[in-house]
Parts: sequence; C-alpha cells; structure tokens
Amino acid sequence: MTSHTAPDRPPAGHLGARRRLIRELLLVAGLFAAYKAGRMLSTGRTDEAFRNAGRVWDAERALHLPGEGAVQGLLLHWDALVHTANTYYAAVHFPATALFLVWLYLRRPRHYLWTRRVLAVLTGAALVLHLSFPLAPPRMLGAAHLVDTGQVYGPTVYGAAPEADTMANQFAAMPSLHFGWALMLALGMIAATRSRWRALWLLHPLVTLLVIVGTANHYWLDAIVAALLLCAALLLVPRPAADGAAAPEVRSLPRPRPAVRPGPDGVVGVAGAGVGAGAGASGSGGAPRVPSAVSAGARR
Repeated sequence: MTSHTAPDRPPAGHLGARRRLIRELLLVAGLFAAYKAGRMLSTGRTDEAFRNAGRVWDAERALHLPGEGAVQGLLLHWDALVHTANTYYAAVHFPATALFLVWLYLRRPRHYLWTRRVLAVLTGAALVLHLSFPLAPPRMLGAAHLVDTGQVYGPTVYGAAPEADTMANQFAAMPSLHFGWALMLALGMIAATRSRWRALWLLHPLVTLLVIVGTANHYWLDAIVAALLLCAALLLVPRPAADGAAAPEVRSLPRPRPAVRPGPDGVVGVAGAGVGAGAGASGSGGAPRVPSAVSAGARR
C-alpha cells in the first residue's frame, strides 16, 4: 500500500508576507524610476540653468550666507579628505536610504509606511521643482570659483560634459535630495528607536550637508529648500503610533474583604459565610453543628 504525500507548501501567512514584500519593492522601484525619468525632462535647458545659478548665487550673497568656497577650502587641504568626501557623495546616498527602508520594513512596519509616504511626497515635490527651475550646480558657475572635486580628484558620478550626460541630469541641483533624504533618515531613526544616543543620527545629514557643499555639487539654498519641503511633507503625512506599543495595563479592582463580626456566643464569625459558620459549638464537646439536610443525606 503506497502513500502519497502532498508537496510542502508555505503557510498562507508566509505567502501574504512575500506578496507584500514584492509589492513594496515594485512600488519603491517604480517611484524611483519615474523620478529618474522625470528628471531627464529638464535636460537641454542649459542657458536657463546657468541664469538660475547666477540668481541663486546673488540671493545667497544678499542673505549673507557663508560662501561654499569656505567649506571646499577645508577639504582641499588634504587629498584623502577630498577623495573621502567624493566617495561619500557617490556611494552613501542610495545605499544608506535603501538599508534604512529595509530595516524599517522588517522591524518598524508602521514607521516604514510613514517614511515611504514622506519620501514619496518629498521626491515628488523635488521633481516638480527640478522641472520648473533647472539649476546649474556651483561647480559649473564661473563666479563661484570652485573646483569640480569629482572630476579632479574622483570618484564622480557625473560625466565631464553635462549636456551629453545620459545617466544623470546635472541641472537638477535644487532641491538637494542628498540632504533631504539624509535628514529624513535621521528623523525616521530618531522616531523609530528609543536609544538614548539616537540624536547622533543627525550627524548623517550634517556630514551630507558639508559634503554636497564642499564638493561644489550644491548651494546652501539647495539644502534649505529641501529641508522646507521635508517639513511640508511631514505636516501632510500623519505620524504613526509606536510599533509594538504595549496595551495599557488594566488593574483589577481589589476584592472586598468580608466583614468580621462576633457571634451571639462570643465566637468570631464571617458575615455572609455558609450555614453554621461561626454559629457556636454544639453540646459540651464543642463540635460544630451539622445542618439537618447534610446529616439526612449522610444517613441515606
């Protein structure tokens, strides 16, 4: 007699979790692909991008913002520091954001949904600004007198000729999503964790700010506008409740203690107790009296 064993199938819960993961991956990848494709729509507007760069540079000087060259001057003292800054700009931005989202998805699901929505709103608003306000970065602006550290020291993610660069739109400087995403990463980790050291996550956007300015890829105003857009996104997307929050503790009311009162013969009894409790002793032996119903049943 042969037995047929059915093939092992993953539990329904595992299938549901797998479908949700695939759906999230496709959604995030689709949003990113749409953003990258949308950025390329503003290529070919070189003259407008340089005119806007002049306006931004003049606005920063009118606002008495520190010159971007002050930060770059510190980097140029050490070749290794410049190379590290270029590597940070090229290699940390996307991997750090991806790891951040994966960790939230696995450990803090509610915070993941909140963060994904905030990043989607921020990135969508940035895309609108990229298309409506093409901007040449400070490394291309002659009035800034800055060095293109990526081309001179390496590594770089941009081609030498911006007009012929088919991999990236170099005229999409405002706002800086490098800074916007880094700031959201820090705020998300602070909101999702309870460590006493969680404020140190703010070092990531701080270092990112110094890197994007020191490498002459962004103006100060690019980061300021990104921070303002992020604030707007945070106001639009409601913040979630804490993941795995413990239910409020329900304390049971204390049981009422039975009242104690003396019996007629001086024996202390409990009010409301069973028949014969504390009713006194029977006869001279002091044995408790047995109710008649019980004794009748025993005789049967």
